[in-house]
Amino acid sequence: MKENIRHYDPIFKENAVRLSYLRNTVLETAEELGIKPKMLSKWRSTYLKFGKGSFPGLGIKRVYFENKEIYELEKKLTDSQLRLEILEKGLKYMHQGKQVLCNFIHQNRDKYPLLKMCEVLGASHSTYDLWTKQPYSKRETRIYLLRKEITSIFFEFKQHKGSILITRELFKRGFQISDTQVSFHMTQLGLRSIVKKKFKATTNSKHNLCIAPNILNRQFKVDKPSKVWVSDITYIRIDRRFSYLTVVIDLYDRKIIGWHLSSGLSTKVTTLPAFEKAIANRPVTEGLIFHSDKGIQYANKLFTNKLAEYNCKPSMSRTGDSYDNAVAESFFNTLKREAIYKQKRLLTTTEMKILIREYIEKWYNKKRIHSSLNYKSPEEFNNINHEKEEDTL
Repeated sequence: MKENIRHYDPIFKENAVRLSYLRNTVLETAEELGIKPKMLSKWRSTYLKFGKGSFPGLGIKRVYFENKEIYELEKKLTDSQLRLEILEKGLKYMHQGKQVLCNFIHQNRDKYPLLKMCEVLGASHSTYDLWTKQPYSKRETRIYLLRKEITSIFFEFKQHKGSILITRELFKRGFQISDTQVSFHMTQLGLRSIVKKKFKATTNSKHNLCIAPNILNRQFKVDKPSKVWVSDITYIRIDRRFSYLTVVIDLYDRKIIGWHLSSGLSTKVTTLPAFEKAIANRPVTEGLIFHSDKGIQYANKLFTNKLAEYNCKPSMSRTGDSYDNAVAESFFNTLKREAIYKQKRLLTTTEMKILIREYIEKWYNKKRIHSSLNYKSPEEFNNINHEKEEDTL
């Protein structure tokens, strides 16, 4: 059986050595004190070497008595350096709340003494112990989950949603919160929506072709599909040159029902193919209003005859007034902000077609919400209205 090792008090050791000098014999003193003579002899040898610094206690370095003051100063210097290092690394966490501070202490517990960190950073050891058992309070957990959801929505919608639109999306996901609170959390998270670029006119209306009146007159709210379609063309810079994107939008659900990317600006490669794709995707109703600007691609005989073939009523914006065709202009701004301007290099024609197809058909028409549709996507808006129509039958 292993023998238990007995530890003696430093004062007892020093007194035992002094007593042995008075008795002038180690054996007699050892018997009187109930210790082993060999142990007392060892204590005497240590005392002869170190003097009063012979028995400093467990865990304390033994030093020569005359060097004890230097040792104590070195000890204080080491402690001060340790405190300073802890303070330098932990200072920024001291005013970020209990959870953040305790998390810092927990992550550095193997590098610095736990009690020392708690003392220097002003956190009680009992607070830290409680945190290790329950790191997050109910309030902190709620805020963490809310901010996680806000961040998810922000990046899900390509970093272009502000606090108001994110609040609407949170409502749909079951969160009850004001847009002021959402704005505060976005500021804390460093989330800022990308600012829109200014509109740049691209229409050439200096011609003597067929000009239609402005029948639409900015009435962008429509109650039925294929009642009003709007169209426009924009320039897109690609590798070494420009491409031209033509779109056709149904005002009912703001869906892009036809689009075409071309390398030229003739009617045959811009408005005609876009219109043909639109009529292939959605039936044309009698008296459909087709609104555009006064560009030659819309005012020439080739295109106006195509509209007449389907009994469509042409409508055109006033010269130089982009607001008359605001829905199409808004789409182009959104497309460029959310997809094109985010590219790190100029794309090739093939790459740009893929990018625009992915954006329009998989994102814009299916997932991106619109304030004009009561914060629903075109697909969601159509599904809801289709169900209502079935219920009335």
